[in-house]
Amino acid sequence: MAARRRPTRATSPLPAQLFPFAQLEFAGRIGLGDGRYLARAAGLSPAAAEDSERREVLVIQTIAAPRYTPRRRRARDAEGGSPSKLPLTRVTAVKADPFADEADAEAWMAEVGEDVDALADAADDGLRLLNRALSAQRAAAGDPYVHELDAERAVAVRIGYGSGEQVAEGEWLQARELQLGKPGGRRARREAELRPQERVAAVLTGRERLDACETLLARAHVDFDAGHEREAALQLQVGVEALLVELRGAMQDPGHEEDMTLLGERRGEIANAAKAALRGELDPVSATTVGELLAVAERVLRRRRILRG
Repeated sequence: MAARRRPTRATSPLPAQLFPFAQLEFAGRIGLGDGRYLARAAGLSPAAAEDSERREVLVIQTIAAPRYTPRRRRARDAEGGSPSKLPLTRVTAVKADPFADEADAEAWMAEVGEDVDALADAADDGLRLLNRALSAQRAAAGDPYVHELDAERAVAVRIGYGSGEQVAEGEWLQARELQLGKPGGRRARREAELRPQERVAAVLTGRERLDACETLLARAHVDFDAGHEREAALQLQVGVEALLVELRGAMQDPGHEEDMTLLGERRGEIANAAKAALRGELDPVSATTVGELLAVAERVLRRRRILRG
């Protein structure tokens, strides 16, 4: 007698896990190839990073890219009319830490979605991951012109959540779009834009020149902001040495003299941080010193920009 088959229960599919993300879109190509990149916590040794549970996924997608047709390298007559079409690069930074359930995701969205600062912080986290990848791309490809990006250059910034399948394709279940812009009214923004333009014009016509410390300290800021504390320490040392020479007596202002004296007195600390950077990752005290003195050096440059008008 044949054995009777046991009836099987119909089972409903498991609900999809939902993940938070930050998404930024940039006009043109950013120098990083399309794909999905797994990331672990920054600043850890390779062994520690392997064991870290802090994981993120960076998804890079090029959208509406003009069709590429290989051509021989040659010149041809230029055609007037509409400008060339640019692709759009969509960057999605996904926290690989799912919500407990949809209600948890909705509660997070309701809380974060009403807090502009929280939305901006989430966008900064995503941007930080992107800039880590761009820095790695610059070194891996030996291409010095791959550079970091900031949120103000994005044409769209979104914070939200979606299923794993959705966020892997740059889509979402719920999201808020964040408008990032310079503070102040229209007149204040216009004046803030014109001041750099006036100096750019002066530099291009040879009426002014850039100081070496400006370039060096700007690079230190980018490195420190991206979590590259070793590189920031090395850039800060040479940047401050240049600043102490180039801006000595540049302004008749008590604040300027105080900051220049402070930087001169703490040159030893900067040198020690740079030496530590050559040996490996900075300890928290050295990293804090780099951040503090970088802020002082930038204050000197900012004061000069303001006072020169």
